[in-house]
Amino acid sequence: MQRKLLLAALVAAAPMPVLAQSGDTVARSLAATCAACHGTEGRGVPQAFAALAGRPKSDLVTILQGYKTGKIPATVMHQLAKGYTDQQIETISAYFAAQKN
Repeated sequence: MQRKLLLAALVAAAPMPVLAQSGDTVARSLAATCAACHGTEGRGVPQAFAALAGRPKSDLVTILQGYKTGKIPATVMHQLAKGYTDQQIETISAYFAAQKN
């Protein structure tokens, strides 16, 4: 019985294989969280939310970091930005910068 428990514990603790995702897939997945407000591919929603597509990456990083740190006041974005790592902010910003506006 102890041997079966030990084997089960070892199997449970073994690292699970992770499906490799391309950088583009990760970027699209992260950016998809913005679509409800900023539109598909960040093109914006007229008279509602800013377009993100085609904006310089450095501007988007600065803005998102501003929301994350609270330097830029917001109603929702400060909460959303806090959920991203700095690397994810870089990835999202690069994705939208590469989109055609």
